[in-house]
Amino acid sequence: MDQTPYSPPPGAVPPQYGYQYGEKPGKVTTIAVMTLVSGITNILWALGVTALVVVGTIGIGLLCAPVTLLPLVLGVFEIIYAMKLMANPPQPVKPNQTLAILEIVMIIGGNLVSIAAGILALVFYNEPEVKAYFAQYGA
Repeated sequence: MDQTPYSPPPGAVPPQYGYQYGEKPGKVTTIAVMTLVSGITNILWALGVTALVVVGTIGIGLLCAPVTLLPLVLGVFEIIYAMKLMANPPQPVKPNQTLAILEIVMIIGGNLVSIAAGILALVFYNEPEVKAYFAQYGA
């Protein structure tokens, strides 16, 4: 395994907010953790509601199961994005405002964790240190 220190990519923005290359600002880590928790709750919500509807209607509710597809697919995408944000060394990813907006759309299902994560993610994406972090990795 190569133990050479991390060197910034050509044209990278120098750190302006007190963190070194390769370090994540706290708000980026917060976005990653909130997105991961939201993804897990969306998957559990989708599977739980599907199971309750199918069992509660003795199988007839299986026709309504596609309604729970949005939270299930959203949960999978959230977990994938959160794992990319948490990766060490950092992977080049863009701020994913689409995921944040879809988390807010989960108000339809009543998932309050997802709503809070989406709103905070949108707020944090506009912070200067978060913008600088994403710009640093060419995203």
